[in-house]
Amino acid sequence: MNHDESIRQAKEVLQLEAESILHLIDRVGEEFAQAVELIYRCKGRVIIAGLGKSGLIGRKIVATLTSTGTQALFLHPVEGLHGDLGIVTKDDVLIAISHGGETDELNMIVDSIRGIGVPRIAFTGNLTSTLARSCDIVIDVGVAREACPFGLAPTSSSTAALAMGDALAVALIHRNHFQEKDFFKFHPGGSLGARLRAKVRDVMISGTQIPRVFEDTIILDAIRKMDEQNKGFVIVVDRTETLLGILTDGDVRRLVRCQKNFLDQKIDAFMTRSPKTIQEDVSVAQAIEYMQQKEITTLVVTDEMAHLKGYIHLHDILGRGGTLKITLSE
Repeated sequence: MNHDESIRQAKEVLQLEAESILHLIDRVGEEFAQAVELIYRCKGRVIIAGLGKSGLIGRKIVATLTSTGTQALFLHPVEGLHGDLGIVTKDDVLIAISHGGETDELNMIVDSIRGIGVPRIAFTGNLTSTLARSCDIVIDVGVAREACPFGLAPTSSSTAALAMGDALAVALIHRNHFQEKDFFKFHPGGSLGARLRAKVRDVMISGTQIPRVFEDTIILDAIRKMDEQNKGFVIVVDRTETLLGILTDGDVRRLVRCQKNFLDQKIDAFMTRSPKTIQEDVSVAQAIEYMQQKEITTLVVTDEMAHLKGYIHLHDILGRGGTLKITLSE
């Protein structure tokens, strides 16, 4: 096989699997919404069971759910038949994954769990299967054909089940009002975890990089400073570096629309006084929560005497529009 043929086949597989996911969109309806609500109101955990490739997909869905605030456990059907079924309680919800819906061990587990009184959700491509008939909610993850040329190895079907699991997890993120600060609780490591664990002093912009002007600066010069440093705002201080206010590009746009002959006037009359501030020993996670509450993206950093120390911007913290190096405080 030459290289061109390998490339062609790879593209065919990716195209087929992409189409398999896209075809799921029209099948997402009332039963999916019921599954989200059932899990949201669940007092226990989401128990996910599957065998073979479906089991591997189930483990990944468990990982996604647990990392985003929904308690979940994987139950191997064979191990469940030999004692592990004891982890299931009546407060739990079961998601059983099988494309064909006729996996004997899985169906035996579903029957046993039904006896406990646990609600059951099926991820299956066979809506008339034993699994589908045994479950309260059936999520259709069927595909037209597998990417495997023999139609035997789970490929498109496992991709479809995985994507539907991601859709369920993200829907629960919104239903649970899960936020970045909550994500940190489950991800103390990694780049996002490091950013949120840091203190404001570790991420703030300080020194000459602060777009700052004095209180008697005329508006035209303040706009030039704003344009020069390209931050979308300038911070206004007095000669002792005490914070007095802020002027944003939004303020300037409003002046252009509503105010005549303002360019030669001093900034004092037009700046926003008492802008939102934060102190440098506060955690980044708390700073993000505060910005979300106030629906702002920038905070001025000051000390207890209101002296300017720097500023932080939400996009920098979360790594958008550039990479910010963070050295964690001891």
